[in-house]
Amino acid sequence: MKDIEQFLRENAPETPDEGQFMIETNARLNAVEGIKQTVDSERRRGRVALIIALVTGLVLGCLVTLVVLLYPIQPLEPDQSLFLKAVESLQNGKEFLFGAIACLAIALGLVLLSKKREAF
Repeated sequence: MKDIEQFLRENAPETPDEGQFMIETNARLNAVEGIKQTVDSERRRGRVALIIALVTGLVLGCLVTLVVLLYPIQPLEPDQSLFLKAVESLQNGKEFLFGAIACLAIALGLVLLSKKREAF
């Protein structure tokens, strides 16, 4: 801010009232500085929110996987129903299914984190 003020004093722009010009210029510079601080604080809040979302997703994913592995659903009695066959096939491969979902969620979080970092 001092450099701009010094530059304006050295070049002496033609203004009707130099005092009023400097007051207006300082007011505009202060407004720009305020906008810059607001943008920086919003970026910081966005980064913190992104980190919190990533950590929360990882913790919840681990907890859900742990609950699924510790408390499996008891197998149903064999029946000819298509719905029951689908449930039974899901029970047989649920570890792989939930593992794949967890991996995809982590990969999505990492991609969004890198894209968000590029935007900053």
